[in-house]
Order: sequence, then C-alpha cells, then structure tokens
Amino acid sequence: MAGRADVPEVIWARPERTGRGPRPAFTRADIAAAAVRIADAQGLDAVSMRHVAAELGCGTMSLYNYVPRKEDLYELMVDAVSGEHELWEPAGDWRADMLRVAHETRALMLRHPWLPALMSPVYGFSPNALRYLEHCLTCLDSFEGTYGTKFELIAMLNGVVTTYVGNELATVERVRALPWSEEREHAVRGAYLGAQVATGAYPRMAAAFMEDAGPIDLGAVFQRALERVLDGFDPSR
Repeated sequence: MAGRADVPEVIWARPERTGRGPRPAFTRADIAAAAVRIADAQGLDAVSMRHVAAELGCGTMSLYNYVPRKEDLYELMVDAVSGEHELWEPAGDWRADMLRVAHETRALMLRHPWLPALMSPVYGFSPNALRYLEHCLTCLDSFEGTYGTKFELIAMLNGVVTTYVGNELATVERVRALPWSEEREHAVRGAYLGAQVATGAYPRMAAAFMEDAGPIDLGAVFQRALERVLDGFDPSR
C-alpha cells in the first residue's frame, strides 16, 4: 500500500506527506477534521479511509500518502479534539485545578461520544495530548509527590472520567433504541424491583430503599468519585 511503512513508526515523526508529485492538497489537520466530523455525526464505526477520502473529495488510495494506517487516522482524531482542552493558568490549588480538568474532560467526551473508545496511552503522545499532559502536571505543581505519582494520579482521574462518560453514553444510546419512552421503562422496572424487595428476600436492599428512595444525582456521584480518587493522593486526608 502506498505510503505504508513496514516498520513501527510514529505518525508525528513522519513528513506530512510522502511520495513525489504536486504540492499536497490536504494537511493532517484537514484529514483529522474530516474524520472527526464523520465520527461526531455517525459514530466511530463510520470512520474509514474511504469515507474520509469522500468527505475530502479525493481518492482513497491517495489518502494513504498522508495517513499510512487507520490507527494513524485515529491518532490524528484524538490529537485534533485534544486541542479543545482549555489550557488555563492554574490557581495553585492542585485539587481544585484537577477537578476542573476532570469536568472539562467529561464535557469534551460528551461533545465527541466516540472519544472514550479511543482513550489509550498509545494515542497520548501527540502534540496536543502532550500539551494537555504538561498542563495537568502544571496543575500539580503544588502537589508534593514524585512525577511518577503525578502521572498515576492523572491516569486514575482520567480513568474515572472515561468510565463514567462511557456509561453515560451507553445509557443514552440504549434509551434512544427503546421502542417506548424512558419514563415507561423506568416505571415498569421500578415496579418489578419494588415487588421483589417487598418479598422480604432482600432485607438490606429494602433498608437501602427506606434510607433513600429518591432519584440519583449523577452529577453529584461523578463529583464524589473524583474527590475520592484525589483523597487517595492527598496527604492531608
């Protein structure tokens, strides 16, 4: 395949385009933007070299001169949306700063629902991803710990965000596919669960419902999950 390497390589260490010929018609940014548009509108499964080439108005084979592999295309996509991270001046309170980072990352993933599926350390060393990581480390300047511990903290916090958002998106997708309303679904399932608990076979579940039978504040749950991760690294707790 034209442009395809037979040895491992980093897309960022590779020239924008290989091969001879006229001046390149597209940049990597153009290609990444086209792929992101497709993924945002139709999902990650819709992203293919053929589809991206059609979006750009070029031949599929010519696209391989810019992007050797589909995995490289994914890396371009992750880098493109990583550029949406706001790199603000940290306040100097590492907990507050990292909480802000986590909430902004959640918002980013909700804007690009395909992103959690591509969260991988392999894609963590692109230009925008490195800028984001440097920003996180800057937020942790007031944190007393080794850089190894700081990297672990960032990874664990990102893991919580990715898992939480992944569950949010899966729930939304399931509701979208229901042939009835979400309210009817909850009513039927709630009635069944209540009947099962009322049998007396689940006394602890019954006690739990007696303690708090109200709706779950998912935003508050997300905040508590973040706080508990940070508590594990906070020497003052």
